[in-house]
Amino acid sequence: MKLLAFDASTEFLSIALQTDQQTYKTDLKAGQAASQLILPQIQQLFALAQLTLADLDGIAFGAGPGSFTGVRIACGVAQGLAFGANLPVVGVNVLMAMAESSGAERVIAASDARMGEVYHGVYVRQESKWVEVLAAGVYKPHEVPDIEGDDWVGAGTAWAVYGDVLQQQYANQMAAILPEMTPMAEAILALALPIFERGEALPASEAKPIYIRNRVALTSKEREQGLRL
Repeated sequence: MKLLAFDASTEFLSIALQTDQQTYKTDLKAGQAASQLILPQIQQLFALAQLTLADLDGIAFGAGPGSFTGVRIACGVAQGLAFGANLPVVGVNVLMAMAESSGAERVIAASDARMGEVYHGVYVRQESKWVEVLAAGVYKPHEVPDIEGDDWVGAGTAWAVYGDVLQQQYANQMAAILPEMTPMAEAILALALPIFERGEALPASEAKPIYIRNRVALTSKEREQGLRL
C-alpha cells in the first residue's frame, strides 16, 4: 500500500512516503516555516520515490493535539491533496504516535503545550495494538492525572520542559524518560495502515484536527509577555 504521512503539530516537520518497496522520509526543524516547507518537501519525496499523488492509496496526518497552527496546516494539506486525487484520509493522535515511536509498552506521552500546560495521554500496547488508558488532555504539569502501576516510559517534550514536576507526580513509577521524542511520520504511518487496510479511512471532507484546548489565541498582554500557544 502506498501512503503519505506527515505531522506539523510541533516545531518539527516530519514527512514519510511509503511505497511497496521502502519508506522515504524527511524530518526537519521547521519552526514557523512549516506552511512554506511542507509541500516542497512532499514533492521531493515523490521525486525520490518516482511516484505522483495519483499513485497513492491514502494520506495520513498528525491530527493533534499540538500547535493550533501546525495541526491546521497538516489537516488542510491532507484535505487539499486528498480532494484533488480522491484519496481517503486518516487523522492520527500524535501522542499515540509518540508512544509508537518510543519502542516501549507502557507510555505516558506528554508534549509542551505552551502557556504553562502540557498535552498528556497514557497508552499501553496489548497484542500489538495500543490501548488508550487515559485520553489526551491538557493540564498544568502539577495537575496531570494519577496513573496506576510502574515501569512507565515518559515520552515527549513536556518531560524536558517540566521533567522535575512530572517525575515528582509519578514518583518511582517511571522506568525511562525520552524527553526529545516528537511525533514522527513513520509512527503515524504505522498507526494509520491498519485503518486503511480495514477500509475505515475517511473522505477528505471529514478530516478534522484534534483540539483539546478551548483557547486558540493569546491576548495582546500575553503576546507582549512572550507567551506562545
